[in-house]
Amino acid sequence: MSRIAVPAGLAAAYAEHGDESAAAWIAALPELADGFLQRWELRPDGPSAHGAAALVVPVRRADGTPAALKLQHVTDETVGEPLGLRAWAGDGVVRLLEHDEPSGTMLLERLDGRRSLASVRDPEVALLTLAGLLARLVAVPGPAGLRTLADVVDGVLADAPVALKAVPDADDRELLERCLAAAEEVRDEPGDRLLHWDLHYENVLASLPGSGRGPWLAIDPKPLVGDPGFDLLPALRNRWEDLVATDDLPRAIRRRFDLMTEVLGLDRQRAARWTLTRVLQNALWDLEDAEDAEDAADFEDDDELLQEEQLVIARALAPRLQ
Repeated sequence: MSRIAVPAGLAAAYAEHGDESAAAWIAALPELADGFLQRWELRPDGPSAHGAAALVVPVRRADGTPAALKLQHVTDETVGEPLGLRAWAGDGVVRLLEHDEPSGTMLLERLDGRRSLASVRDPEVALLTLAGLLARLVAVPGPAGLRTLADVVDGVLADAPVALKAVPDADDRELLERCLAAAEEVRDEPGDRLLHWDLHYENVLASLPGSGRGPWLAIDPKPLVGDPGFDLLPALRNRWEDLVATDDLPRAIRRRFDLMTEVLGLDRQRAARWTLTRVLQNALWDLEDAEDAEDAADFEDDDELLQEEQLVIARALAPRLQ
C-alpha cells in the first residue's frame, strides 16, 4: 500500500480541468510519490498539502534535513518552474534541491506552510514586503527556454478583437478595448526579465526558524520572460478587502500601484499599460470559460462573465496612461 494518498480535492480539480493525461497522472500519483521517496531517500514528515495542480509532501532527507516533495503534472504552465528556480538560485524564492525532468517532480527546501504573507495584518507592510521580493526576482534576466511575454501578447492581440464582441456591457467592452490599445502600444518592447507571473500574498511563505533564510520567500512561480509591469496585477487584486475598506477605492488601488512601481523603479505609464494588458488576458480567459460567444451575450450583465475586481483596477489605472 502506498504511503501517499491522493487528496480528494486534488483529484477533483484534475477531474474538472484536466484531460486524459491528467487523469492518468492522478491515477499513478501514489506510485510516483513512493518512487521518489525511495530514490531520493526521503521519509514523510507530516500531512500533505495541495492546491489545484500540485501535491506537496513534507519530508526529511537521509541526513534529517526538512524538505518538501512537490509532484505536479507537466503542462505548459508548470514545465518552466524548475528552470526559473535554478536561475533565481534561492534569492527571494524557495530553493530547488532536486528535479526529475520527465515527471516534473521537485524536491524543495521546506518553508512554513502555516505562515504566508497574508498573515501580516498591516496591508502596507505586506505590500512593501511583496514588492521588495518582486524587485529581487525581476532583477534576474530570463533564461533561454521559457515562455516569453512577446508570445503571450501576440496571442492576446490575435484573440481580443473577436472575443470582445461577446462582452454584453458597452462600458466594459469599451474599457477592454482600451486595454487592447494599451497592449498594442507596448507589444514591441516585451522585456527580458524573469517574471514570477503569480506573486501574491499566499505565494509568499515564511522560512523555517533557524534556516538563515527569509524571512519571506516566494513559491509556486509560473516563470515567464518579460516586462516587470506584467507581474503587478496579482498583488493589486489580492487582499481586496483592504482596498474596499478605504473611503476611495480607485485612489487606494492607485496608491498600491504607485508603491509597487516605486519599489521596483518602473515607469508608471509603461507599467500601467502592461497591467491593463494582463487585465485583458484574464478577461479573454473569462470569455473562454463561457460555452460560446452566443451564451456570453445572453448574460444580463457582466457579473457572471468578467471579474469585476479587474475591471475596477483597469478603470483606476487608466489615468496613469497619460
